[in-house]
Amino acid sequence: MHGPADGSPREVFGVFLKLGLTSFGGPIAHLGYFRDEVVVRRRWISEAAYADLVALCQFLPGPASSQVGFCLGVLRGGGLLGGLAAWLAFTLPSAVILTAFALGASALAGPLAAGALHGLKLVAVAVVAQAIWGMAKTLTPDRERAGIALVAVAITALTAGWFNQIGAIVIGALAGLWLCRSGQSAPLGRLRFVVSPRKGIVALALFAALFFIPVLLAGAMGGDSAFKGAITLFDAFYRSGALVFGGGHVVLPLLQAEVVAPGWVGNEAFLAGYGLAQAVPGPLFTFAAYLGAVMTPAPNGIAGALIALVAVFAPGLLLVYGMLPFWDALRLRPTAQAAMRGANAAVVGILAAALYSPVWTSAVLSPRDFALALAGFLLLTVWKTPPWVVVGVLAAGGIVLRLN
Repeated sequence: MHGPADGSPREVFGVFLKLGLTSFGGPIAHLGYFRDEVVVRRRWISEAAYADLVALCQFLPGPASSQVGFCLGVLRGGGLLGGLAAWLAFTLPSAVILTAFALGASALAGPLAAGALHGLKLVAVAVVAQAIWGMAKTLTPDRERAGIALVAVAITALTAGWFNQIGAIVIGALAGLWLCRSGQSAPLGRLRFVVSPRKGIVALALFAALFFIPVLLAGAMGGDSAFKGAITLFDAFYRSGALVFGGGHVVLPLLQAEVVAPGWVGNEAFLAGYGLAQAVPGPLFTFAAYLGAVMTPAPNGIAGALIALVAVFAPGLLLVYGMLPFWDALRLRPTAQAAMRGANAAVVGILAAALYSPVWTSAVLSPRDFALALAGFLLLTVWKTPPWVVVGVLAAGGIVLRLN
């Protein structure tokens, strides 16, 4: 499965910049845009190979649509440089928009701005509820996985700190080994990229090392310094990006635990930025750029946005690059499939807990707020309204509520 000889990182960058400017609607919609552009129109890859590539990226933690785009860049651009060109082009438009919003957020004042920001928080309620609705039907279709999701809700509600998300995912995976062995899907073929096993092992080793090196460096540095702040920021976003199973919305509770709980970002600003992230094209993970820019401790601003953006994407890209040489062997193992079923069911529970706190408790403050959030949910789920339209409607509704 090799790309045509005339492929280049420059060509990849141009194609994915167009996709980054026009791909609205979240990761599932992004995969449809990718298929239309690179399978149907440009024929970089066959239909069966594309489906197999999507299966790999959904199996691994991380932002699935960005991982698929990265792999398509590796294929067409002749290696790692092509993959990075695809990721940068697809990510850049939404990252720039969200960073600019963060830098100008302090200038927003008055009842109109306050109403619009409250409307964005209600968008977050509608979007997270929609994500749970869709993910539950796919990832918890039976009693066993529904039970795993319920246990994950309990773990998240009864424990504090970073362990509640990690613990829920680990326990879900272990329960999946026991309860979720049935219904294995047949492999779709073979997925072959020009990535050697040696390069894959190096990427996987770097993925693991970055879990521990930033913590050790920050612990060894006394006092407060700009470098220590940067390392701590990188560690928080890297750890969040490494634990996202089941879609970009799952990053919400992980990032909330990392930046709101210690007081780096206020809950109001957090939810307003998350609501705005629904209105921009490209990957939802660029919400990290907004958080890095708006946070109180240094580094913030543009430097904070860059660190947070690279850190939250790095684990997913390292994992998928490292797994490319080994995917054909791994996907044949029933234990791996069962563990992932359990972990994905736990993700539904984690997101359900996040819908209540902080999303619901911070945004729905009155019956009118509830009615507006419900309207957004119905627009998304029943009338299939594009997310950017829902953002505009609820922001306007927030203004109307504030003025009355």
